[in-house]
Amino acid sequence: MSVSLQKGQKVSLTKGNPGLSKVVVGLGWDVNQYDTGGDFDLDTAAFLLTDSGRVSAQGDFVFFGNLTHPSGCVKHMGDNLTGAGEGDDEQIRVDLSLVPANITKIAFTVTIYEAESRRQNFGQVNNAFIRIYNETNGEEILRYDLGEDFSIETAAIFGELYKNGDEWKFNAIGSGYQGGLAALCANFGIDVEN
Repeated sequence: MSVSLQKGQKVSLTKGNPGLSKVVVGLGWDVNQYDTGGDFDLDTAAFLLTDSGRVSAQGDFVFFGNLTHPSGCVKHMGDNLTGAGEGDDEQIRVDLSLVPANITKIAFTVTIYEAESRRQNFGQVNNAFIRIYNETNGEEILRYDLGEDFSIETAAIFGELYKNGDEWKFNAIGSGYQGGLAALCANFGIDVEN
């Protein structure tokens, strides 16, 4: 049975699912009818973080330009350029059993590609969600619908998986940022070349 989360709510993934190791994080969205006339290209990413809240290496940033973490624990399943259709627009696979010991959090983000030049922001995006399901049986474990009204933000942290002792938990964050992907990268310690 899937748990529907509110912003700031935390839930254990592994406590009620002993042996759970392979999950898929699905992210989705719709573009509203008052768009800018150009296509929206939203991009998901995963930042693998240490206790400091920052990456330990550049490879700890998994996105359309780096689809697989060196450990194999996180795999981006590919870039969806339009967000058209029902269900997940992009997916990230996570094998919890392969996460390196120094990684204590995995933050899942969405940014709007070339948002500034296209004059786009999350205020023009509807029905954004993140969900996690068991890869083995397809059963949805949790879902968080972002009900936020972001008017100027071009990047958002949807949520994060984090280690708490022997358990993996999920935190529904729903925080928006201005400055797109570069702002998120700077926040998590990734060097960005312009």
